[in-house]
Amino acid sequence: MIIFQTNSFGQKIIFLKLLLRSEKLNEQVIDLQGFLSHEKKATLHAANLVKESCISHGFFQVVNHGVDLDMLALVQEHGHAFFKLPLTEKLKCKQKEGSVVGFASGHAQRFREKLPWKELLTFEYHENGPDEVAAEFFNAMGSQYRETGLIFQKFCRSMNKLAHDLLDLLEISLGVDGHNHNYYRKLYDDAVSIVRCNHYPQCNKPDLTFGVGPHCDPTTLTILYQDLVGGLEVFMDNKWKSVQPYREALVINIGDTFTALSNGKYKSCLHRVSVNSLSPRLSLVFFLCPKGDRELKAPQELVEKDGKKEYPDFTWGEFLQFTQKNHRADENTLQLFTKWLLTSRNHNA
Repeated sequence: MIIFQTNSFGQKIIFLKLLLRSEKLNEQVIDLQGFLSHEKKATLHAANLVKESCISHGFFQVVNHGVDLDMLALVQEHGHAFFKLPLTEKLKCKQKEGSVVGFASGHAQRFREKLPWKELLTFEYHENGPDEVAAEFFNAMGSQYRETGLIFQKFCRSMNKLAHDLLDLLEISLGVDGHNHNYYRKLYDDAVSIVRCNHYPQCNKPDLTFGVGPHCDPTTLTILYQDLVGGLEVFMDNKWKSVQPYREALVINIGDTFTALSNGKYKSCLHRVSVNSLSPRLSLVFFLCPKGDRELKAPQELVEKDGKKEYPDFTWGEFLQFTQKNHRADENTLQLFTKWLLTSRNHNA
């Protein structure tokens, strides 16, 4: 079934309802207005909905999230403009081998047997650093892209703020309090996060590939703003279920790192992206990550309540290295990383 809708720029958009291919996910759409206004009753309600979602599948959407919708539309417009550029222009900021930053077509530098059907443009966002996202555009592509860089920089700041607010809400939902108040926020007070613009072109044979294959994000939290095309699917109840895009909502999913930080209480969301033959799809993604050398471990009170520690302490640098050099992210990344980490430490002991 295909529905034509009009966006804020008066352009017609093809919204592909993939319900014929997969059942619709009935996820929580959580209103954050009361939480962001520090209303106790609304905060507890939102925390309960978050807890229910994260125990079940690690996925929910948020509205009234405090991120400017006009700014999101503008970032989306600039993202579309970038991917319409000739390949020679896009390759000015080509991703270097061993780096996550820059332009790439799928993951062409590694794991060649399973290339996804997409293009991507990736940045690092340093919470306490200079305006490096804007500088990346300027230095790689010239002064004519200065506005694009500044808009993406604004996007990063807004997403970073929301990510930290969500850490507070997750902490409340887990019942972490007392001496551990603001435990998660403190782990990310100098975050070095990953920001990505994904472009999924039309595909003549969409059943033969994925935009992105089944995987869990190794990062902490994922905040995604998507267009109305559709294609995101979440695995729940032993089946793939499609996520309906909402114009004013942001998609949130738990990553492997927060699964470890919750001592295994919250599920890392297993998801994938389908492509189609009728319309390209664009998504803007903020992956919250800690500083590379920051030691990550679940709050002691969660460990004491559970009676055991589910995962060893690790740094994000170790986990990122594993996903870049040893294993491409899938549904088993955290378990395989844990085995790899313990084996490496025993070997070096």
